[in-house]
Amino acid sequence: MPEHTDTADRELTPVADRLGAEFSGVHERSTVDRCVGAARQGALDVTGRAAPDLVERIARQHLQVLALAFAERT
Repeated sequence: MPEHTDTADRELTPVADRLGAEFSGVHERSTVDRCVGAARQGALDVTGRAAPDLVERIARQHLQVLALAFAERT
């Protein structure tokens, strides 16, 4: 099992890097990483797979919603 997680982490590093750059100045990298991890787990739970493109779309939506929620608070 740890090998699978290591492989998934390597596959999703470019996703986290892209989203980190996209949301730079909006969210900390740790928030991006948590969203990517949560998106991966959600995709696995629902579809049984976690293709990087699907994980990226889900994580991006979560990060956009978080950004809107934070903007409304200020």
